[in-house]
Amino acid sequence: MPQLGLLHGRAWASLLGQLLRPPRAVCMGAVHSHSQVAEAVLMSQLKSHQEKSNFIIKTPKGTRDLSPQQMVVREKILDMVVSCFKRHGAKGLDTPAFELKEVLTEKYGEDSGLIYDLQDQGGELLSLRYDLTVPFARYLAMNKVKKMKRYHVGKVWRRESPTIVQGRYREFCQCDFDIAGQFDPMIPDAECLKIMCEILSGLQLGDFLVKVNDRRILDGMFAVCGVPESKFHAICSSIDKLDKMSWKDVRHEMVAKKGLAPEVADRIGDYVQCHGGVSLVEQMFQDPRLSQNKQALEGLGDLKLLFEYLTLLGIAEKISFDLSLARGLDYYTGVIYEAVLLPTPAQTEEEPLNVGSVAAGGRYDGLVGMFDPKGHKVPCVGLSIGVERIFSIVEQRMKTFGEKIRTTETQVFVASPQKNFLQERLKLIAELWDAGIKAELLYKNNPKLLTQLHYCENMGIPLVVIIGEQELKEGVVKLRSVASREEVAIKRENLVAEIQKRLSES
Repeated sequence: MPQLGLLHGRAWASLLGQLLRPPRAVCMGAVHSHSQVAEAVLMSQLKSHQEKSNFIIKTPKGTRDLSPQQMVVREKILDMVVSCFKRHGAKGLDTPAFELKEVLTEKYGEDSGLIYDLQDQGGELLSLRYDLTVPFARYLAMNKVKKMKRYHVGKVWRRESPTIVQGRYREFCQCDFDIAGQFDPMIPDAECLKIMCEILSGLQLGDFLVKVNDRRILDGMFAVCGVPESKFHAICSSIDKLDKMSWKDVRHEMVAKKGLAPEVADRIGDYVQCHGGVSLVEQMFQDPRLSQNKQALEGLGDLKLLFEYLTLLGIAEKISFDLSLARGLDYYTGVIYEAVLLPTPAQTEEEPLNVGSVAAGGRYDGLVGMFDPKGHKVPCVGLSIGVERIFSIVEQRMKTFGEKIRTTETQVFVASPQKNFLQERLKLIAELWDAGIKAELLYKNNPKLLTQLHYCENMGIPLVVIIGEQELKEGVVKLRSVASREEVAIKRENLVAEIQKRLSES
């Protein structure tokens, strides 16, 4: 049957006639049945055609394409992050984009509802990975690895309401660094915080603060305030929203939605509004309620030791002990931390770009044991860099300052001012490629010289090698600087060495 999109006027009438005309020597019941079938086919085709014409080409909600300009910025950010991870001795690791659904369930608390489940394609229930931490724990347990320092860069997927302007997506990239193994307290944790500070300082995003707390202090605080143990995770999830919601709204959620007694919520409020340095840790040791809780004292003891190491590493002034920091993920067991950018004086006057935390992490000593048949634990601590949020900030700044980005790394362009020189250009560019020089030419037999030079200027290519009849006779080529437009004749055999010398000087 012809496509409906091509049918007009008489064609419609002709097609209707063919479909509705009964075959000879059939009864009237068959004729009626045949016309109904034909009408149903037509309606189906018409509906399909209308749906196609209404189809809008777009990326799915919460995802985006990255242009060549954006990819340049993204790769620079990732290179800086990964080089820091390697500087601290990390090995690379990759895991599948999807895991068995059972691997991911009951690891993320209230956020488990954000996991993308896949349709059963072959007898296995699968889900897209929600983060890189749980797959890492599964890898350690599956391969019986007891010690490892690894980094992992990869995409993860979360079914949340995306806010693109704040760098929040349903599909996004994570950059993780983790240390697995049994070590003396707080040494790996201090290194993770040092890495976080190195990366944020290196990216020059502005002033930042790293909030630190401990899940044992939180649980101890909940216990002494009168929170039932069965509600610890639920209340922790509410406290985790304090960076997005006011204390009044968080208190309302805890009381009205999660059934917490108002006086218990008020006691929690007295604690979660405290933040400071090592002096606050000392103060909490003297707190009449917290000091009676064994878990809280363990957490405070580790934080005191952590601050000693952070002072030695030169980053203590960037760290704040913040009792409101909760980190909603269920698998954290000890120290937790989160880095936020501090608004500049200019941003306080304007509307700041609120991207939330730009890096976060913590200790999760029980996660690997959840996958081990015998429950053998491998203590772990790690961090994740919020690449998408950092990218949003850098992108906005580049727009503000109108910075131009080169999308290629081409160093040399091979050109000719005359016709019929494609063969010589190809020979010449092959020499450059073989020498490891990044080079281009136009895919035309006889391009105009002006067109070739304009291309170099538009693409930011620094050098042009020009070969023509005169140069071929004399065994030379012209090397032209695009910026200064100066040209010098160079012997063909010396060309590669001269280009490499110029590139090393620039």
